[in-house]
Amino acid sequence: MNDLYARHRVWLCEVPALGFRLDVSRMRFADDLPARMEAPMARAFAAMDALEAGAIANPDEGRRVGHYWLRAPERAPEPALREAIESTRAQILAFAREVHAAGRFRHLLVIGIGGSALGPQLVADALGTHRDAMTVAFFDNTDPDGFDRVLHGLGDRLDRTLTVVISKSGGTKETRNGMLEAAAAWRAHGLDFAKHAVAVTGEGSELDRLASREGWLARFPMWDWVGGRTSVLSAVGLLPAALQGLDAEGLLAGARAMDEATRVHDVRRNPAALLALMWHHASGGRGLKDMVVLPYKDRLLLFSRYLQQLVMESLGKERDLDGRVVEQGLAVYGNKGATDQHAYVQQLRDGVDNFFVTFLHVLRDREGASLEVEPGVTAGDYLLGFALGTRAALAEKGRESMTLTVPDVGARTVGGLIALYERAVGLYASLIHVNAYHQPGVEAGKKAAAGVLALQRRLLAALDGTPRTAEALAPEDAETALHLLEHLAANDRAERLPGPTPFDATFRRAFHPRRPAE
Repeated sequence: MNDLYARHRVWLCEVPALGFRLDVSRMRFADDLPARMEAPMARAFAAMDALEAGAIANPDEGRRVGHYWLRAPERAPEPALREAIESTRAQILAFAREVHAAGRFRHLLVIGIGGSALGPQLVADALGTHRDAMTVAFFDNTDPDGFDRVLHGLGDRLDRTLTVVISKSGGTKETRNGMLEAAAAWRAHGLDFAKHAVAVTGEGSELDRLASREGWLARFPMWDWVGGRTSVLSAVGLLPAALQGLDAEGLLAGARAMDEATRVHDVRRNPAALLALMWHHASGGRGLKDMVVLPYKDRLLLFSRYLQQLVMESLGKERDLDGRVVEQGLAVYGNKGATDQHAYVQQLRDGVDNFFVTFLHVLRDREGASLEVEPGVTAGDYLLGFALGTRAALAEKGRESMTLTVPDVGARTVGGLIALYERAVGLYASLIHVNAYHQPGVEAGKKAAAGVLALQRRLLAALDGTPRTAEALAPEDAETALHLLEHLAANDRAERLPGPTPFDATFRRAFHPRRPAE
């Protein structure tokens, strides 16, 4: 038995209920690492126990954090919360059954941003098949061309398309813009948008009031104790999944089983704790190395995108819980294997050693038997060969990696993956002493964007028949003004007259502004 295999036997962590296995043997940590980190890990376990029991876990906003209750309502700290979770789940499943039975809708448009889109997109892409009850498309940005592409794909099927609009506050601009664009498209086809619309939002929000006033088909709640990036197993993700015809209850069951496995106060038997410990080891507890996520499965293409928000929005913080400037974080990137072997794996093996890899291996290749592309070898065998070969090639150069093996890409597995990384993020946040459940940087960006749009309104009001430079129109912020004026001109909302340099270009009111697209 070689030393690496012996280490593999010692450090393999299993979740038998889900068929998950986590192998960290190729991470270059000393065997006494768990002992040295015993006290910090004990504090992290205690903090997680308190969070699940209903303690204020988001002190900056004075909120509890309850996404774990979504798959175990009996653990909610008050009976009213348990009843709300259970009744909402029942209403979601009942609504989906009614929609399918009526046969009116065959297509689904989900409008959201951030966690209100990434989670549902991951589930839809991972679990969707040609047999789904409804096809699904997404508005997940405020890109007009993106709206047009999705609407063109729906074509003349808007009358058979149901729209789910997801926004906790109801005022998220990207989501509101998508909703307004969708409503305009429905009107252009002589359809009443309200008869095609469902809201997932906070009680009493701007969106909730609009949906009530216009008589939308249904409204489902978002609670302030569920953050956007951990909301996929609330109505945010369960409603689109159920409407698509996916196994929503299987998602919850998989997450519940993983939660049970990751409550164990033993790093060696708790895969989420082991992940958190490996992140801390690899990045020095300071985010000094990036996390590369390589799922060897097309259905998990979006997993790294999903983890980017979950990990980076949760851990990327300027200050710790004591208010000290720490500038923490953990960068995440990835695509899929074996595609990446023809892309950035070259740098991973031979370039700068500033990363660690998580290989995600799926045992089941497909439904049914596979063609032998060579004697005794299938395409799926090649996929595994490339994964193991790449792992070995990285190890030869001393590059760290771990391997997560799952049985398939079914609903229980996807639910388990979501829960595994949610718990790992929470435990790691405790290790580095940051609040994983707020996002002040995101809010700062929204406020800055509001200022930019206020400047644009002033520019539009100031434009007349006299050509003027950006500096003349807005001397206090000429650079931003130039960007805005160039954009307005490109869209026929202002007229640009070129100068010797871009800075000498002048702008005036557009006399024939472009009409909105029909």
